[in-house]
Amino acid sequence: MNSFDDRLKGFEAKYSHDQDVQFRVHSRRDKLIGLWAAGQFGLEGDAATEYAKSVVLSDFEEPGDDDVIRKLAADFASHGQPMDEAALRGRLDHFHHEAKKQIADEIG
Repeated sequence: MNSFDDRLKGFEAKYSHDQDVQFRVHSRRDKLIGLWAAGQFGLEGDAATEYAKSVVLSDFEEPGDDDVIRKLAADFASHGQPMDEAALRGRLDHFHHEAKKQIADEIG
């Protein structure tokens, strides 16, 4: 193999790793905001975990964060706790940073 092929393989491996980390951070973020929301709704234990899973799954509906924001806003409204989009996006950003920190700590 020549050095170009070696570099190409290195770039491909780094890209693959970066994509995996990004997916893990995104999923962790959704789980964290789901657990936070569950707490706001008074859910605990398995019910909170199941709710958090539903938030993670909602993120697969379409690209971007709008699907998660819509789900959370609808769920807050159904619990009599209207939450505006800006507040939810702020929480999502907060949990994104927390998820990045957690994943970085796990990776080492």
